[in-house]
This record gives sequence, C-alpha cells and structure tokens, in this order.
Amino acid sequence: MKFNFLNPQTKDNPISSLTMLIIGVIILSLQDSLIKYMSSETSFWQLQFIRSIGNILLLFLIARLTNGISILMPIKWKPVYFRALMMTTCMFCFFAASPKLSFAQMAAGLYTFPIFVSCLAIVFLGERIGVWRTFALFLGSFGAILILEPWSENFTLLQILPIMAGFFFACNIVLIRKYCRQESVMSLTFAVGIMFFFSASLGVIFFELFFQNTLFRETSPFVFIGWPELTLIIFAFCFSCSILNVSGNILLAKAYQTAESSWLAPMDYSYLIFATIWGKIFFDVWPSLINLIGMFFISISGILIAFRERKNLKLINKRMP
Repeated sequence: MKFNFLNPQTKDNPISSLTMLIIGVIILSLQDSLIKYMSSETSFWQLQFIRSIGNILLLFLIARLTNGISILMPIKWKPVYFRALMMTTCMFCFFAASPKLSFAQMAAGLYTFPIFVSCLAIVFLGERIGVWRTFALFLGSFGAILILEPWSENFTLLQILPIMAGFFFACNIVLIRKYCRQESVMSLTFAVGIMFFFSASLGVIFFELFFQNTLFRETSPFVFIGWPELTLIIFAFCFSCSILNVSGNILLAKAYQTAESSWLAPMDYSYLIFATIWGKIFFDVWPSLINLIGMFFISISGILIAFRERKNLKLINKRMP
C-alpha cells in the first residue's frame, strides 16, 4: 500500500507544512518534558539506546506496511547521515543538563537556532546581512543572556549546553533544506535512529566499562552512568518516547521539506509556549519574569530574521526572468 505522505515532495505547501509543524512541535515538546521528568530514573545513554531500537523497529514496521523497506534508504547517504550526526549531538547538548535546568531554560536555549542559521549563512554561503538582521542577532543574543543570567549566583556552565543544542539544530535546518530535500522523511528519520543507536551503544560501553569517576557519577548520573537498573516502567517510558519521537520528527522533516524555513520559523516558536505549559503541568514551575523577557526577545529575533529572509526571497523572485 503506497502512502504518498512518506515520499519526497519538492512542491511547497505552506498551509499543510504549518499544520504538520505545530502538531510535531506539540508532540516533541511533550516527549522532551517527559524525558526531563524521568531523568532521575534512567540515563541519557540507556534512554537513547532503547529509544533508538524502538525508532528503528517502528520505522521498519511503517515502511513494511506502506511503501516498502527501500524508502528507508537515502538517495545521498553522506548529507543524510551528517545531518543525523548533527541531530544526535543536538539531542545530547539539549538533554545533558536537563536534571539541573528548568524546561523553559532548555527550550529557550534551543530556540536560539535562527541566530546560528544566519551566522552559518554568512560564513558558509557568503550571505550579507543588513541592519534588520544585525538588530535581530543582537536582540536574540540579549535574550539568550537573560535566559543564562550569568550574573546570578545559581549560574552554571551547564546552561550553555541548550544554546549549543541550538547551534547543532541550526546545522540540521541548513542541511535538510539545502541537501536533503529530495530525501524521504522516512530515510531522514531512520538515519537519526541509526545514529542514536551507535552513539548510545558507545556511551553505554564507555561509561560502564571505562569511566568510573565516582564524583561525576554521583553529581550527574544522567550523563555519567551508562546503564542504570532497567525497570519495566523505564522500558515502557523509553518505548513511548520512540513513538513520540518518530511521529514528531516525521512531521517536522516533512514540514521543512514542503515550505521555506522563513515561513515556518514564527510558528516554530510555539515550542516555547508548549514548553512553558508542560513545565507547569509536570514540574509546577513557571519561568521567571526575566526568563520570559529573554524568551520574548529570542522569539522576536527569530521572527525578524524569518521576515527579512522571506522579503529577500520575494525580491529575488521578482528579479528573476
């Protein structure tokens, strides 16, 4: 049974892409909040290992029942798996400090990615930025500082990790739009699952057999313990995250394939809203006023960048014969 949704699509469809993006953001923000909620009961490597196996099995099942196993194979494996490496690194940076940071801080750090997208475009694509983009970059940077609160007594270098996740997520956005548009969403998601599996396997082996620093294992067990005791509840939780992860990532990959990122960026910031909601539901915590202001500045920065990119694209299209 063919399922056209899973096939690559080169024609833009802004409305459907926006719908897919919002649903995907809701799903992934729920998954991320659940991982933070359960971080004291498992480790990053155990979670990634079980979740990756669940991802791979689910994708095989979906492919087998729909378009066939071949849909899992990329057309060009190098950019697809390099993009998967960027996503794997992004996930580590995002979740590594989750036991220590609020979910709102994690989300706001991740959503500095439009700033990095612009910087990458300048460095690698030779793009020039005008006054508005420069203003947006400074605004977003100021928002990030308000989230980090480096003047606070509670400041820790761990707060930089979600911003690093934003950088690697920006690399993913650039790669998926420039090099992976012809790929099926199944092959993109499958590659991430494979990369999750290998990185998690290495993490489990390293932290169980070679890294035995008691201080680090006691202060940050989520990162520095490879394989804590596995219970049925943790196994079910990790597999549930597989379902959320696969469905959310398929929707987001499809959304970015079928519309310009400048069109999607403003609504992509709805993740911050849902992160705040899930933070209240699961942790009974609201962001501080200064964190909310920082989130607002980061959102405005990203929307300004998206607006200028969209306007520039229209000018380029008008000049084309």
